[in-house]
Amino acid sequence: MSTLTPHVSSHDHAQGAPKAPITLVEFGDYECSYCARAYPIVKAVQEELGAELRFVFRNYPLTQLHPHALHAAEVAEAAGLHGKFWEMHDLLYQRSQALEDSELLDYAGELGLDPDAIAREAASDPVMTKLRADLESGEASAVEGTPTFYINGKRLEGSWDHASLLRALRAAR
Repeated sequence: MSTLTPHVSSHDHAQGAPKAPITLVEFGDYECSYCARAYPIVKAVQEELGAELRFVFRNYPLTQLHPHALHAAEVAEAAGLHGKFWEMHDLLYQRSQALEDSELLDYAGELGLDPDAIAREAASDPVMTKLRADLESGEASAVEGTPTFYINGKRLEGSWDHASLLRALRAAR
């Protein structure tokens, strides 16, 4: 069984209390249809488990399969520089079939961000450093595809449908 490397830190995008008894980490790709299917499932388990769950997202764009995934991740990270990572994350999954560069910048505008600034920042050192760290973490954690989930540092093996994921999360409590 693979373990998460490195552990969750303040450098990660996280929702929920740092001391929550359950931490769910997802390695995801905004253009991946499986990740798009997992998105509402993760939202539902967050709602159901409330304060018991901390959710962490790490980018793992599969650029060989998904030509828009890297730019989408860059835009999400650039939005994060303005405190809007999660808003962009949600928009990207809700519109995962529309990830052309012009659409990504339109989404920035929808969130009240300056599209020109986001375009510049998407290629900035802080964004590239974060994406590199996420990719290196995925490689060190033996991620082979997306989505890949870790619960309290251990890779979830098997199905991540709603019932299975919720059962695994509750068992980790």
